[in-house]
Amino acid sequence: MANIIRSAKSGNEWTSNELEAYNIRIVFQDAQTFFEETPLPAPSIHQDILTAPTADDAADDASYNLLAQLDLAMMPSESEESAVNDFAVALFRSLGYIHRPRAIRTRKELRFFICGESKYAKLDVCIIDRDANDIILLVQEDKRFAGKRDPHAQLVAEAIAAFQDNNARRLSVGLDPLDSKVIPGVIMVGTSPSFFKISVTQELTRCVESGQFPHTPTIITGHVPDIPRPNRRFSEGMKPLDNRRAILQCYEAFKKFVV
Repeated sequence: MANIIRSAKSGNEWTSNELEAYNIRIVFQDAQTFFEETPLPAPSIHQDILTAPTADDAADDASYNLLAQLDLAMMPSESEESAVNDFAVALFRSLGYIHRPRAIRTRKELRFFICGESKYAKLDVCIIDRDANDIILLVQEDKRFAGKRDPHAQLVAEAIAAFQDNNARRLSVGLDPLDSKVIPGVIMVGTSPSFFKISVTQELTRCVESGQFPHTPTIITGHVPDIPRPNRRFSEGMKPLDNRRAILQCYEAFKKFVV
């Protein structure tokens, strides 16, 4: 809303108020609409990941490692950083998201220009295209169990910061800044993901930088995977094989948006 007070906040301080203040709305879609295909593709991953109930059941060492990371990521920890980021890195590698010229980073910090001030946005996990020096995918862990803020608002702030960073790098090498970009993002509660396509434009970025209300609304689309027991989504995560296959199909379909 135009009359909401806007202040310079770092990305980890963003809440639903900031989304409203900058005319940003999240709309959830079904799988066919969000992924733009049906049925969803089979996961490009070692067969052990689809058939081994536990890490000890996997014959392949790489599959054992991923399933062991899955187990660790299912254990919430308030006294230390959780293993969710480590699991995300292992999962993206196993699914083929990381290949030349890409690299994956954890806990990367970006400058975030907002309301005339320089703050920061801290990315839990991101994939970088090293040829373009662009951030092309973001992962935000949902830490609300530890009393932290709304992960959806944090993910949006990180996408805006990534867009600012990408365009600053383009300008530094003599390239024109992008007018807009759809940045893919994932929010993870343990091993349970939600997928997002975050549209960031020059208009939105300028309004955030100057603390003004954008007249053009920003619509972010999201999808929560369809699993057999939705009420147990967070407690089961990717442990059960039926959940695992359904979620991995979503990750496979999501690949095409990571560019």
